[in-house]
Amino acid sequence: MIKNLFFKILSTVGTVINYSCVTHCALKYVGDFTVCNGPSMEPTIHTNDILFTEHISPRCDKLSKGDIIIAKCPTNPRENICKRIRGVEGDKIYYGFTSYVVPQGHLWLEGDNSSNSSDSRSYGPIPKGLVISRAVCKVWPFSDITFFNK
Repeated sequence: MIKNLFFKILSTVGTVINYSCVTHCALKYVGDFTVCNGPSMEPTIHTNDILFTEHISPRCDKLSKGDIIIAKCPTNPRENICKRIRGVEGDKIYYGFTSYVVPQGHLWLEGDNSSNSSDSRSYGPIPKGLVISRAVCKVWPFSDITFFNK
């Protein structure tokens, strides 16, 4: 009886470990959920909105203008940023009286709320290697579920 109980517990622990590994891999390499904070993407995304993001497009270099991405902040790598891609490598960006050419391997990011966003206009183009994921849809709040089309 104790032997059967031990094997049941061992079997359950093994199953939990297997499912945990599959879940970890799915969230790390396929897609996950991100909570956004700050006003830089308003009115598209508000503070505490939850996005479903996918990790495949950045790894396959399939990002394009208009995509909303999550990236490591170039000025503070402990933070992530949520911005829209406004320019890809080779694009000429005009800001004020200055123009920039986005270098190879970089992206030009801007927040939708241009009057309240720290983005490429202040820190320049960011390397593609800082991009973590691409936003697929807003899943919270439920009353405002939105899919972000390419």
